[in-house]
Amino acid sequence: MTIKLTAQQVSMRFKDRVLFHIPDLSIGPNDAIYLRGDNGVGKTTLLKILSGLLKPTTGRVNAPNDNIIQRLFPRSGRRDVVYLHQSPYLFDGTVYENVAYGIRFQKMSAQDKRAKVITALRRVGLETLADEHISVLSGGEKQRVAMARAWILTPSILLMDEPSASLDQESIDRLVTLAKDLLQKGSSIVVTSHQKNALTDLCRKQWWIKDSTLIESPLLQIITEEKQENPYAKSNAN
Repeated sequence: MTIKLTAQQVSMRFKDRVLFHIPDLSIGPNDAIYLRGDNGVGKTTLLKILSGLLKPTTGRVNAPNDNIIQRLFPRSGRRDVVYLHQSPYLFDGTVYENVAYGIRFQKMSAQDKRAKVITALRRVGLETLADEHISVLSGGEKQRVAMARAWILTPSILLMDEPSASLDQESIDRLVTLAKDLLQKGSSIVVTSHQKNALTDLCRKQWWIKDSTLIESPLLQIITEEKQENPYAKSNAN
């Protein structure tokens, strides 16, 4: 089951500076959103608020699967919403252990769990490195491990913070494959990026943090604006 997440009057203030104030927004079900904005406007902060890892200065985020723990401890994370950091947080262990972590309490046999983990690793091209320590992997391979760990949970909403930054083409292609699979299953994704790429090309609408608020536009409208700014830019809208 996929969910719809909504937020009202969300703002974030650092001392005397208001980073942003967003009257309302919604994600899902089955949304694909490209989140744009200059450095420092609050893209990462917004994703952390939506994922339940950061409490906004004002406002409220609502998700149907929020439980009493999330309400009492608002930085505990949000069920069915996964935040994928640009520099992934990985555990001191093997590649297999990192991917298996998210399903450790799921009710299935050890054999089925292993099959699920190996399938995830095969999708990102790392099944032969399952027993290697995470420290031997390159940056792109670590991002693939983090994506496999997110994919295996089949989150309703996946928030991807600059996922393709400094990645090689193979790693980007692997991330795109898993993102497409989640969208086909009805999940929603939000992707931040400083420029269009294969992941943002999956998106059907765009959010733009500008002038301390959030502007929501159809994909075609943003492409038109970009072409007006740069008439030689090529569009991938079709």
